[in-house]
Amino acid sequence: MITIAIVFILYLVLMVAIGLKFYSKTSNLNDYFLGGRNLGSWLTALSAQASDMSGWLLIGLPGTAYVIYTGTSEAIWTAVGLVIGTYLNWLFVAKRLRKYTEVSGNSITIPDFLENRFKDSKHILRIISAVFIVIFFLVYTSSQFSAGAKLFSTVFGLNYTTGLILGAAIIVSYTALGGFSAVCWTDAIQGGIMFFALLAVPFMAMHEMGGIGEVSTRLAQLTPESLGFFPMKNGAIDSMLLASGLGWGLGYFGQPHILARFMAIQSPDMIRKSRIIAMIWVIITLTAAVAIGVIGKAYMPDLTDGETIYMTMINAMFPDVIAGILLTAILAAIMSTASSQLLVTASSASRDLYALLFKKSTNGTEIVWVSRITVLVISLIAIAIAMDANSSVFGLVACAWGGFGAAFGPLILFSLFWKRITVQGAIGGMIVGGVVDLFWYSMKAHGGIFSVYEIIPGFIASTAAIIIFSLCTKVSQEIEDEFEESKKPWAKK
Repeated sequence: MITIAIVFILYLVLMVAIGLKFYSKTSNLNDYFLGGRNLGSWLTALSAQASDMSGWLLIGLPGTAYVIYTGTSEAIWTAVGLVIGTYLNWLFVAKRLRKYTEVSGNSITIPDFLENRFKDSKHILRIISAVFIVIFFLVYTSSQFSAGAKLFSTVFGLNYTTGLILGAAIIVSYTALGGFSAVCWTDAIQGGIMFFALLAVPFMAMHEMGGIGEVSTRLAQLTPESLGFFPMKNGAIDSMLLASGLGWGLGYFGQPHILARFMAIQSPDMIRKSRIIAMIWVIITLTAAVAIGVIGKAYMPDLTDGETIYMTMINAMFPDVIAGILLTAILAAIMSTASSQLLVTASSASRDLYALLFKKSTNGTEIVWVSRITVLVISLIAIAIAMDANSSVFGLVACAWGGFGAAFGPLILFSLFWKRITVQGAIGGMIVGGVVDLFWYSMKAHGGIFSVYEIIPGFIASTAAIIIFSLCTKVSQEIEDEFEESKKPWAKK
């Protein structure tokens, strides 16, 4: 246990050191929120995927797959949906967004881009989008803090609250100090750790049990039904669960912390290389995460909380030094996502709300300091949300992911690819998508049609609202001209 603690401490010291390194290099908002738009292909890809997957990848997804049959099917189709969504996001959104955000007033946040894209002088889009970002990221960040609490509780025997506060303090320290560059460099390191850790655990477990044949035998003894690829209900494919799993892919188009990576890459021409790197990473890690849950069920069938399977298997199979390194993968996943989410939330609160309401300049160091203070405040609220020790990491992530996908996903796609969209359509689509998502989520307990993942009705409603409101209003010539300008070959500004 002491050895594992030493490995953790060394790792954390490295992460905070990176934050300190970039502290002196963040004098303005472009540096603090986008790293000066200077990310390379590898750094962009690994940072985007590490910040995307979070502690959910090593805790939530394996925990769902651990619930043999229904849970395993849900985990498989969620992974399939995420792979498809990742690819489409990199293929269609990344390059177009990078170019358009620079053409449209050198926008450095999503609310900033939306306001500039639609020439919204009344700042309605900026305020509404910033409010949605703060609301959904509070839930998202709380899921990461909950994952951290489960890590420290399972590995070191700390009580849940102590683990929660400790994990949050670590994340906040380097996020507030170093900004976007620190977050991206730590993401890249953490993405590498997550990749190798996810591969090591299932292969080691299969080796200890005597191979895939023995795993299959043990699983067959745990359930009278075969381990189906498709989710089944009353002898038929459960279409609601299948659609819900695939629906996770829709969320990618509206995740501000992922979209920020596209905006920060050095050149749009580097996107293709980043896409290849990202797809290799995401396919392998998602497959390994599901495998951990399934193989873990055969290896340790009686866990009370399936979301601790990855940690429990490591403690059982590896010596302390190796276990410490593999367990830092969870800390890496949690830190990479939570720091990204805190940074985006801080940017919305400081640049899109504080600067607007108090009429402050967005170019000075004051806004950077407001952002750092916002990181602390948001973290305290997220800790309060995560205080319930029975919190489901999978459930919290699903809630926030769906909210972002419904409120921002259709709007981002239409903004990038439809010249006819108007500011009224943008406002209506965002509000309708977010509200429908929240309503659907609140009705989940009633079952029936409300059992489908809320992102699906939210996404559809937002799309319909954007089209209807836009066709009923008129787009200005200035907006149409800028849209055409964004389609021209890119040249470094």
